[in-house]
Amino acid sequence: MKPTDVVAAIIKKDNLYLIAQRNRDKYMGLKWEFPGGKVEPNETLQEALLREIYEELNVNINIHEKLAEERYKDNEINISLHYFLCTIKDGVINLNEHEAMAWANKENFNQYDFVAGDGNITSLI
Repeated sequence: MKPTDVVAAIIKKDNLYLIAQRNRDKYMGLKWEFPGGKVEPNETLQEALLREIYEELNVNINIHEKLAEERYKDNEINISLHYFLCTIKDGVINLNEHEAMAWANKENFNQYDFVAGDGNITSLI
């Protein structure tokens, strides 16, 4: 089965990175992640990322560059994760899906329990 494309925003501000805690009722609930979501049919990765971040966080972002691509598969999911470096263009963050958020220094990422896949990307940023 072909993996599902998923996009994630590495949102950076003043050497801090936005991480969000997954909804407790979702798969891997309460783990931390970089926000994003599934790419819909006929959507580019960038279009999906703009849409997902607006839906989840109520902000518009600037997408600067693709940082990495990771594959993750377990008994529940088979995904290809596409990570993009982003900044917030406008809006005020409102958590529409997540339990909590934090602006974390990358030296402190080890204090957060990341979802599988996102934990690997922390060494690349």
